[in-house]
Amino acid sequence: MYIRFSKVALVWAVAFFSSLVVLNNVTDYDSNYRFVAHVLKMDTTFPDNQGMWRAIDSPFIHHLLYRLIILVEVVIAVLCCWGGWRLFRSIHDAERFHEAKGIAILGLTLGILLWFSGFITIGGEWFLMWQSEIWDGRQAAFRLVVIIGITLLYLVQPDRERYA
Repeated sequence: MYIRFSKVALVWAVAFFSSLVVLNNVTDYDSNYRFVAHVLKMDTTFPDNQGMWRAIDSPFIHHLLYRLIILVEVVIAVLCCWGGWRLFRSIHDAERFHEAKGIAILGLTLGILLWFSGFITIGGEWFLMWQSEIWDGRQAAFRLVVIIGITLLYLVQPDRERYA
């Protein structure tokens, strides 16, 4: 049962982290908005790079995409919180615990999609965030992808009654 408790704790840890990210993004909107705007404008990438045609200079789109990021972070927090609760309620029954994993798996997967596809792939490669010494969030996103990915892999492991 200790393994199941650790799985619940890790899913809730991701929920807590995502909740703090949302809190920071909402209460300090401008700081993180500037990050998104600079990445989309590509204004700190290498001078004269050939990818500048990808830049988006519309504050409306910057705000729209930033709010979409915040919304996805809210969904991650809710799914992981709810998924952790479903797991916790089933902790004494290996079969029920296994069946309760779905919501948590969705939340963790969405977290990987946001920080890998959104930040590392779209921000890092499409908007050439890697060229910026100031607005490069790939390392932080990578850490999140690894932590959430390990949590997801651990969660989906079978819960054998005598070890779980």
